[in-house]
Parts: sequence; C-alpha cells; structure tokens
Amino acid sequence: MSDSDAAATPDQPSEEDLRLAMKAFRKRLKLTRLDEESRLGYGPMSSGEKSGVAAITPPDQFPKAVWRELARQGKLKQESRTLYSLVE
Repeated sequence: MSDSDAAATPDQPSEEDLRLAMKAFRKRLKLTRLDEESRLGYGPMSSGEKSGVAAITPPDQFPKAVWRELARQGKLKQESRTLYSLVE
C-alpha cells in the first residue's frame, strides 16, 4: 500500500477534501448570515442587529464523514445531529 492509498481511504477524507469542505462551509455560513441580515428590519436606520445564525447544515456536496472529521479535528463544532458551527 503506497502513501497515496493510505491518505485517501474511504473512511478518512483527503486533506484537499477537508480544505475544500471548510471553504464551502465558511461561504455557506457567510451567505446564510447575509441573507438573514438583509431581511426587512435590518437596515442602517433600524436597530442594526446582527444575524442570529450560529450553526448551519453543511453543504451536501461533501459526505458526512468529511464533516465528522472536521469536527473531530476541532475546526467545526457539531451543535446537533445535522447542524455545525465554526469554532472561533
């Protein structure tokens, strides 16, 4: 078994997959927050509240094993069975 075979086993996502998944997660979280803040009542003349979105369902273009691995590494926090948040 070569090093490349060991790095991309079905149970263990590759580093590239993890990097791309984190990028997709951050983008989805940012867009979800912007969408929440752009609704009526969030304007410069209103109370100026920030978005209350703290956790989201991760993008489904990556398998669940990727999200579990990112949570195991401490980059994401699993809030519930399907919701994850960024560790800040």
